[in-house]
Amino acid sequence: MMMKTIFLVGLGGAIGSILRYVSVWLMSKYFQGTFPLATLLINMLGSLLIGLFIGLLAKYFPENQPLKFLLIVGFCGGFTTFSSFASENYSLFQNGQQLMAYAYIAGSVLLTIAAVGIGNYLTKFI
Repeated sequence: MMMKTIFLVGLGGAIGSILRYVSVWLMSKYFQGTFPLATLLINMLGSLLIGLFIGLLAKYFPENQPLKFLLIVGFCGGFTTFSSFASENYSLFQNGQQLMAYAYIAGSVLLTIAAVGIGNYLTKFI
């Protein structure tokens, strides 16, 4: 059972990481600037998906732990990225952009928590 769980987390994580890489690459082609918009949007989308997955799994598949490991722990864990968030904030502080760093921190925390709640709320209509 443990090997199956590890496989599912790894599979979901690989897919999420690849999708994050492609998403950042595409966004960086169209949105240039010092504000790390790509990571913020990805973390918001990932948080929305986590909320959706939590609600949908609880509603339709309450006993399906493998699906939880694949989608929430693996896919969303690989898609969202706290390490990039930390690195980008460090860079903003190093470059003297404290106000932008604080706005990014506050926006990320508030928007991603709200996105989880919105995603979970939306499952009431699915």
